[in-house]
Amino acid sequence: MAEKHLEGKVVLVTGSYRNLGPVTAETFARYGANVIINDIPAPEFEENKKKVLEGIESHGVKALAIPADLSQPAEAIRMCQEGLDAFGRVDILVNNAGPFNMDPYLELKVEDWDRVMDVNVKGMYLTARELAPPMKDNGWGRIVSMCAGSAYIRNHNVYTLAKMGVMVMTESLAIELGPEITVNAIAPGQILESLPDIHEFDPTFGERYTARTPSGRLVTRAEIAELIVQLCMPAFDIVTGMTIRADGGAEIPKF
Repeated sequence: MAEKHLEGKVVLVTGSYRNLGPVTAETFARYGANVIINDIPAPEFEENKKKVLEGIESHGVKALAIPADLSQPAEAIRMCQEGLDAFGRVDILVNNAGPFNMDPYLELKVEDWDRVMDVNVKGMYLTARELAPPMKDNGWGRIVSMCAGSAYIRNHNVYTLAKMGVMVMTESLAIELGPEITVNAIAPGQILESLPDIHEFDPTFGERYTARTPSGRLVTRAEIAELIVQLCMPAFDIVTGMTIRADGGAEIPKF
């Protein structure tokens, strides 16, 4: 049983009906936090949403779902305001929503460029703009954003650009929002459970990526979720402006 180190805190996890998001949301709940989940409003995600809410509430904490399309500024702002209205505070923001695209630039559709950049980068700016001021007023806050191993390579194109934006904004916000708020990011390598998604683009990616890692394996969603939560713990109070690679050493420069 996890100790309730975050009891009474309120966390908002964006993009949390699928993949890494639900694991992160329930991990926060295990540590005692009340959790707001979010994803795009779509009928096919309703069952997912219900399961995530039930999983969070099974830990004896409060849960709330706020559907919103974070590519739309008004929706991102509304989500933040509804969270503040519901709980009176949001102490921890996890910018998990981040659509992927690795189309070559010369084939990339403008609407796909816009969605990747708007959710990954503009969404991070808007949520910080809305939630950081009340965090500062309360004297404590944490922002953890999802970067990616793709930020360190140059053939994932607009996704690389977006995740480099996350890295730079993490450093800038850390300067702007301290000392009350720490701002960090995590750059996972290829996540084990998400291999089927990347294999649709590149069937050999998992095997090749694993071969690059000194650890000899891929990171799991549970490991990433635990790292996100740990960045909100007192042991990491002095850590801010950092993007932490969780990739088994895949991006260590080597000849």
